[in-house]
Amino acid sequence: MKILWTDGSASPNPGPGGFAVIENGKPVVLGNETESTNIRMEGLAMIAAMEYADAEECEIHSDSEFWINVLTKWAPTWCRNGWKKSRGEIKNLDIVKKAYALYQKGNTKLVWVRGHVGTEMNELADEWANKARVGEKLPD
Repeated sequence: MKILWTDGSASPNPGPGGFAVIENGKPVVLGNETESTNIRMEGLAMIAAMEYADAEECEIHSDSEFWINVLTKWAPTWCRNGWKKSRGEIKNLDIVKKAYALYQKGNTKLVWVRGHVGTEMNELADEWANKARVGEKLPD
């Protein structure tokens, strides 16, 4: 089973954004957008991790309680209701739909970790998300 750590960053928020996926203490996927938000980047990190796992069983550790709730609690209802919620629009619907489709394959366990409390792999994911935001690429 793959153990992956994800994080996303935008600074300022909104502004340039980056995300990272870490496996075995090394970045395996990095990405960025010139105009983004922290929420978008966290969602894209989840997608990147699930795509990287390529349907293999995996455990994704994230400090994004929001995205874990989207995938495990809210998206099933939104999907049943034609991608509508009772009040207002679903923001970042493109990311929500893609992440939910990947999550539904059933090979992903999501684990919430408290951010910025010294958890080594979470801190590393944060560091690399910030590097990705400014255009750094995967090391050789």
